[in-house]
Amino acid sequence: MSPSVPLQEMIRAIRSARTQCEERGVIQRECAAIRAQFRQADNGGRSHNLAKLLYVHMLGYPAHFGQMECVRMIASPRYSEKRVGYLGAMMLLDEKQDASLLITNSIKNDLAHSSQYVQSLALCTLACMGSAEMCRDLAPEIERLLRASNSYIKKKAALCAVHIVRKVHDLGEMFAPAARGLLAEKNHGELTAHSNNMFTRQFDPIKHVFQILVPTILCGFGCLSLGVLHGAVVLITELCERNPETLERFRKTVPDLVQIMKGLVISGYSPEHDVAGISDPFLQVRILRLLRILGRNNETASDAMNDLLAQVATNTDSTKTVGNAVLYETVLTVLDIKSESGLRVLAVNILGRFLLNNDRNIRYIAMTSLQKIVGTDHTAVQRHRGTIVDCLKDQDASVKRRALELSLALVSASNIRSMMKELLIFLSSCPAELRSNAASGIFNAAERYAPSQRWHIDTILHVLTTAGGDVRDETVPNLIQLITNASELHCYTVHKLYRAVLTDISQQPLVQVACWCIGEYGDLLLRGECQDTEPVQVTEDDVLDALETVLQSHMSSPATRGFALTATMKLSTRITDNVDRIRSIVSIYGSCIDVELQQRAVEYNALFKKYDHMRAAVLERMPVIEKNSPGHTNGESTGDTIKEIQPAKVKQGELLPPQQPANQVCDLLDLLGGSGEPLQPSPAQGSVAPGLPIISPAGGDLLDLLGGLEPTPVASAPAVTVYEKSGVTLTLSCEKQSDSGLTVTLTASNSSDSDISSFTLQAAVPKSVQLHMKAPSGDFLPAQGAAKVTQMVVLNNPNKVNLKMRVRISYTTQGSGFQDTVQIDYFPGLNAASH
Repeated sequence: MSPSVPLQEMIRAIRSARTQCEERGVIQRECAAIRAQFRQADNGGRSHNLAKLLYVHMLGYPAHFGQMECVRMIASPRYSEKRVGYLGAMMLLDEKQDASLLITNSIKNDLAHSSQYVQSLALCTLACMGSAEMCRDLAPEIERLLRASNSYIKKKAALCAVHIVRKVHDLGEMFAPAARGLLAEKNHGELTAHSNNMFTRQFDPIKHVFQILVPTILCGFGCLSLGVLHGAVVLITELCERNPETLERFRKTVPDLVQIMKGLVISGYSPEHDVAGISDPFLQVRILRLLRILGRNNETASDAMNDLLAQVATNTDSTKTVGNAVLYETVLTVLDIKSESGLRVLAVNILGRFLLNNDRNIRYIAMTSLQKIVGTDHTAVQRHRGTIVDCLKDQDASVKRRALELSLALVSASNIRSMMKELLIFLSSCPAELRSNAASGIFNAAERYAPSQRWHIDTILHVLTTAGGDVRDETVPNLIQLITNASELHCYTVHKLYRAVLTDISQQPLVQVACWCIGEYGDLLLRGECQDTEPVQVTEDDVLDALETVLQSHMSSPATRGFALTATMKLSTRITDNVDRIRSIVSIYGSCIDVELQQRAVEYNALFKKYDHMRAAVLERMPVIEKNSPGHTNGESTGDTIKEIQPAKVKQGELLPPQQPANQVCDLLDLLGGSGEPLQPSPAQGSVAPGLPIISPAGGDLLDLLGGLEPTPVASAPAVTVYEKSGVTLTLSCEKQSDSGLTVTLTASNSSDSDISSFTLQAAVPKSVQLHMKAPSGDFLPAQGAAKVTQMVVLNNPNKVNLKMRVRISYTTQGSGFQDTVQIDYFPGLNAASH
């Protein structure tokens, strides 16, 4: 290929290449020829060479070596070279490259050029790739051109000003007066095809490049049909969005914008501005967006545009996409300003008509808009509930997702049954990626609006049967809580869950709930008497066979096996003839590879052997479970009743409250002089240091917990004072429960003149000693010793080490936090050698 090959032939040669290697060879040879010609001092084909290089750049090949050629051609006095140089600068240069600064002076000179086309090239280039430094230097020139008499230049300058405002916010005030004056212009712009033809005529010698690039560059400015008025609206919108003071100033222009918009709506056919029967829809959309900004949170501006919005909403043709675009912007404006209630209903009805459109994109944006307003205009959106539900059957996944979200938002107490029926039908056939969201939404709606407990339970069981594998983790405990509260439905629920387990054990959440209910209410299942279900005779062997199937199934997760094993153990107190079978089932899992399952099995075996006399009491039916709320745990108030609360583990890096001095942060880990790293305590009561052995009531060692309850002779000793400071006194008394067991009672009182709140005690012992802290009797110590707080601590010292305990005292008085630590080496009534 010769170096002087025209652009058309180069394009033809590249496209005719049969392999990528052959294409690279053609491009490399041509790029080498272009480099050689760039180095020549007198090069008559510079514009054609740069045009070829731009085409190579479009294909993704390196073309950075043409940057300096762009700079030289921009400075050329010849228009044919200048226009290609500016186009190359827009494509090959950006604000991060130093070469872009070299064209600042050329752009400034061209902005003052006598030819409007040269000025236009400079304006387009600055608006495309101007850096912040260039914008600051050239902003006065742009402001001057905004006041020019040439409409062709003013619309370019308006768009260039938009770019400058985005780059340098402080320059917005410079353009505000000129932008206000542009609203008096009558120039709308030209049709897309006409603008395109104008550019292709001007750049005919290199039309193959410009036919591709010119529309792309112009689209970056907003649209292809752009006039002075359109550019002014875009500039004002940008100024109002970035400066509240400017926004208040331009609110005075609302009447002018309303008049311009009315003229567009009622104007007749204009070939220069008409698109599918709509007069300049691009300008209409821009004005509506600006009105939305000006009318937001301003009643006066909103009142001035209400009539116009109603007129646009009723007179715009909705059969074409162009009309729907104008209507959609009208709806967004109505819903965003302080509009009248009737106008808002009209806007919702327009969105309802969008839902019937065959275009999926229009249906999608309609549901997206309805989702945003369903909270404020719920009644108006409810009128379109049937259409929204029908969108659940759409083939498009995005439309389905929006329809699901909107349908869930429309559920209320009056339509819960009909809506839930449709949602359950959708759940059975919805895509896998939507199943989890659908199940969660159904759960939330059922919890809020369930007409009865039985309906609530049936709905959740239906979801678990249909999509049990996609529900969230909290579903199982929530359903268990619901079942325990519905005492009159225990028989009905256990029968229904038993049948569900016999049918399918692949849905793990369903199986877990079923196992829990069978373990709790297995005696009701064995009676076979349930008025709400068909009578069925279930034997003890049938129930145990079902639980064994769950235990042995490869589909059962470790958590599900844990539910089944516990249910099997609980049945040992609810049946009479198969206790030996239950004992053999439990003993098998004493050597299970799963540590949690093995521990449970060992504990249950111990109940059969050593603690058989306590088995019935330990495995009795669970009480009613209530939701946790502030001041409550498992349905019990934090009042006078003593409960067991599992101590929360301390998180690494958790900071102390600000009011606690750093020198009062004591190290519980350094009980025996070991670690020097300070402990960061949790604000929860009963927090302990990580690494110290603690038995929690929920997940601790059942054997040790029961060991503390073993009846033994009690050895009591008088209380001794272990701490006394600032009016707070802490006394200690001990009761020996067994050879290694000890119960320590800590009693706190307040003799000061100020009340104490948030009083907590935390304890730590050596690693070989096991510690279990029960819940305190309270956390408030009134002044003058009016009441006391008691904290019981159970210690187990199997290795008979020298017993020590460090206690951290934390409380708040007179708005200030206080924290102190005391180490206890002496336990009254005990033999130090044995402990």
